[in-house]
Amino acid sequence: MARKNGREIHGWLIVDKPAGVGSTDVVGKVRWALDAKKAGHAGTLDPDATGVLAIALGEATKTVPILTNALKAYDFTVNWGAETSTDDASGQVVKTSDVRPDADAIRAVLGEFIGDIMQVPPAVSAVKVDGARAYDLAREGEVVELAARPLWVESLELLSTTEHSAELRMVCGKGGYVRSIARDLGRALGCLGHVDHLRRIWSGPFEAEQGISFDRIDRANQAEIEAALLPLQSALADLPEMQATEIGETRILNGNPGQVLGHAEFGSEVWVSRNGRALCIGRYMSGEVQPSRVFNL
Repeated sequence: MARKNGREIHGWLIVDKPAGVGSTDVVGKVRWALDAKKAGHAGTLDPDATGVLAIALGEATKTVPILTNALKAYDFTVNWGAETSTDDASGQVVKTSDVRPDADAIRAVLGEFIGDIMQVPPAVSAVKVDGARAYDLAREGEVVELAARPLWVESLELLSTTEHSAELRMVCGKGGYVRSIARDLGRALGCLGHVDHLRRIWSGPFEAEQGISFDRIDRANQAEIEAALLPLQSALADLPEMQATEIGETRILNGNPGQVLGHAEFGSEVWVSRNGRALCIGRYMSGEVQPSRVFNL
């Protein structure tokens, strides 16, 4: 999301998103508050979800794919006994059940949802179907059969239970829908279920505790917001860092392979800096890095 006018601001702002606000609305408010030329986010949160929403500003938007592919952690509550049209509490109840699972029963099926799994997204989701968003088609009353998609689930842990609900924590890769996990858990247990509360507690290197409150995002608080900005390279913690030579820096900034110090696995993705300045993301090729994204800082 960019515009012709606005300030050149580069870095990451972590927002602790409240329920009831859309992710794009948060991006828009941050860009307005900072009068920033360019901004985007690294992973949508459902409007009713809370927690980490990482906002990239300026050249940091070039690192969004890195964070999008990073692991993310969610705490969520599943209410048993009902399946809804949206797979969360905002939807209409479409099926009910009197079955209620105990903790042992829940733990017994969690293994089915760990590792490489196939997941069908919720009918009300941002998945595109023939160029249209699934949630738009759902609002128009169209019944859409969404195809199952692969998802890596690092872990799925039961935190606590009550008679009618369970609190869980999931760590997963790109494209995970917690609402689908809740729905499919309910079906596997024969009791049906939907998400009641959902919070993203971390995303890659960013944690909810780092997040600025959405209520503080205002032009009157511009200095406070700028003080909360994290450097562009904060999102690159999972990549090896290479140091460019003086000549290598010049070549890399012109989009050419540049000499670096140190060693990494041939062909691996790395990021390059010199004197504390991030230069690029690229591929290590025997003493040089071929840049794929150059930072104009």
